[in-house]
Amino acid sequence: MTVPISPRALVSAELRRLAATRLRLWGSLAAIGSGGFVGVLALIGPENFDPPLPGLETAPGVRVVLGLLGLCAFVPALLGTTAVASEYRHRTLTTTALFAPRRWTMLAAKLAAYAIAGLAYGLIAVTVAGAALAGTAAVKGVALGLPTATVLALLARIAVTMAVYTLVGVAVGALIPNQVAAAAILGAYFYMIETALLLIPGVKELYPYLPGGATAALTGFTYLADALAEQTGGGAASPLSAPLGATVLLGYTVVAAVIAVVVPLRRDIT
Repeated sequence: MTVPISPRALVSAELRRLAATRLRLWGSLAAIGSGGFVGVLALIGPENFDPPLPGLETAPGVRVVLGLLGLCAFVPALLGTTAVASEYRHRTLTTTALFAPRRWTMLAAKLAAYAIAGLAYGLIAVTVAGAALAGTAAVKGVALGLPTATVLALLARIAVTMAVYTLVGVAVGALIPNQVAAAAILGAYFYMIETALLLIPGVKELYPYLPGGATAALTGFTYLADALAEQTGGGAASPLSAPLGATVLLGYTVVAAVIAVVVPLRRDIT
């Protein structure tokens, strides 16, 4: 008879599993790439965007460049989804289920482990982004439009955003065990569905409570919502506070995780 192991041991096992896979390498490279993306944007200069935006010597310019890092939140979400959905694909979840027969215990351990992994991803990304931003400003000979303390606080919030999105990905992967389908749904929502919803009159009032709106509250990047509001008229809805934005995103994670537990996908475990 297999004896269930403690929650702490399950979390440790999940972290060891992650460390033993190529997902750790790809995740690290993706985090570095996301941070480097900010460096490229800073090097181009917001004033050279189409339409032009304030430069790095202004507070809005710095916020826009760093806020665009939030658009890369799909990547840690995809990594979280892949980490869980791939276990269904490769049938390795059966072994885990032997030691954690209760689905909620198994999923809770995954969420705890990937909260750590997601935060590590976020810290790597914002460290590279911060260094790239500072380096670019030095090369251009301009002073950043925000105080260092404000930039660091914004980077910390972006790191938390990455961690939360990793959890969202884990919950989605548990809910939709087909790896390709889960990735497609995530990508479609991130880059198509939510933007389309903003074009519907009345729906944009709910935007602060959608994942994108909650992310904007955390990262301070409201450029997309403001631009769409200007095109559709009526102005943009007031953003949430950063703590409330994080709470909303965690709420989506909890809802997806609860559904994944309440509707167990036992047919995928043989």
